Amino acid sequence: MENESCDLTAKKCVPCEGGAAPLSQERIDELLKELDGWEYSDGKISRTFSFKDFYETVEFVNAIAWIANREGHHPDLEVSYNTCKAYFWTHAINGMSENDFICAAKIDALQK
Repeated sequence: MENESCDLTAKKCVPCEGGAAPLSQERIDELLKELDGWEYSDGKISRTFSFKDFYETVEFVNAIAWIANREGHHPDLEVSYNTCKAYFWTHAINGMSENDFICAAKIDALQK
């Protein structure tokens, strides 16, 4: 298989209406290597981000919301005083799609 690795932050999510096959475990493992600190478990990728206070946490959540709306692909979020945990998977196919990794990479870029 040809290496399909590229800069995920340069990609745009494509609508997924279902019927598409979820990514293979091999492809998930390849794409995880392009992310910073994300884990794959129970059919989802997730990462916990830490901040100094609630204001910074909410500021980050708002940035995630902006990315998610622009990409048309939305995470589940757990928000507390100084942490935010983001989860991605593609509901329409009940599995992982490249969209999940594109959004995760764009969220990672907020931390750089």
